[in-house]
Amino acid sequence: MIQTIEALIDENGRVSLLEPVHLPTARRALVTILEQPTTDKTEPAPLSEAALAADWNRLEEDEAWSHLQQARS
Repeated sequence: MIQTIEALIDENGRVSLLEPVHLPTARRALVTILEQPTTDKTEPAPLSEAALAADWNRLEEDEAWSHLQQARS
């Protein structure tokens, strides 16, 4: 099973996982280095905020969810 685990990489290239990982045997891994560093080592939201905002702040999204806003009125 493929898993995605959040980690931080320091300026010396040392990788620190932000949650424990338990594997039955050694595994290979891929590392994706993100453009923006996180401001809080325990909060993953800043890492995805810009990507989600670009997708969510579109007219198509507003139209797709508008029926829920109308139900609350």
